[in-house]
Amino acid sequence: MGSPDVAYAPSVDGDPSAQSPPPSDCTDTTYLRFLASNAEAGSIIGKGGSTISDFQSRSNARIQLSRSYEYFPGTSDRIIMVSGTFGEVLYAIELILTKLANEFYAEDGDEAEPTSKVRLIVPNSSCGGIIGKGGSMIKSFIEDSQANIKISPQDNSLNDRLITVVGTLQQQVQATNLILSKLSEDLYYIQSMGPAFTYAAPYGVPNYGPNGGGRKLQNNKEEISNSVTLGVADEHIGIVVGRSGRNITEISQISGARIKISERGDFIHGTSNRKVTITGSQRAINVAEAMIMHKVASAPES
Repeated sequence: MGSPDVAYAPSVDGDPSAQSPPPSDCTDTTYLRFLASNAEAGSIIGKGGSTISDFQSRSNARIQLSRSYEYFPGTSDRIIMVSGTFGEVLYAIELILTKLANEFYAEDGDEAEPTSKVRLIVPNSSCGGIIGKGGSMIKSFIEDSQANIKISPQDNSLNDRLITVVGTLQQQVQATNLILSKLSEDLYYIQSMGPAFTYAAPYGVPNYGPNGGGRKLQNNKEEISNSVTLGVADEHIGIVVGRSGRNITEISQISGARIKISERGDFIHGTSNRKVTITGSQRAINVAEAMIMHKVASAPES
């Protein structure tokens, strides 16, 4: 898959998994969302969270799931978001798809490699780049990966569309690599994606999307503010804030949360950790917290 000269992470079988680097800086945080049934989500989480912890540890990516009764509109599937660098996200996706292929699609005595599907959630504004002029880009993705790739029709009540990838495990991983590479070129991809679980709602209950009749009800619910205070080591505050406040502004815009950092010398009692207070809906807080923790984890050791 891709150039053999660049290895981002070990593959599932322990050999280097060579992937072409994304056009953007490979240290930048990127995201990918996809759907999973409740059974598949349970497999990804594992007993006591053991599997998801293992996948996060091995890939260094962050893996988040919508709650067991929160589904993508029109489906009975939960939303999974994987965040990290390009290589981390791709490796985490490979681990997840391998787990699902082995548990749900492998058949005893069947020599042919089983096929399955994964449905990626991509903002409407980013789908044009995936399709390409006259469908040229998606055609090249299909040829290069040998997977079947289809994009759902646009639904004006949603900000997202589903990209369904059908094929063997290797074909799915290669197609995901190509799609994520293209998304990494899109300067507006992260901003347009917004919080991970914006559309999550109980199956069979009307979803109050951005253009839906129940918009006011959902907004009222989302505007219920909570507040969480994190402790971040003083030496890591700089990477959270970023040059000229770039990082913290990005985190606030993507998550929809308000973020306040205590003044220098104002530490959590008994520590040298600055106070980072996140205010907003619970989902906004979850997204902001995940992004802040990822920034801290990626800080170079002093």
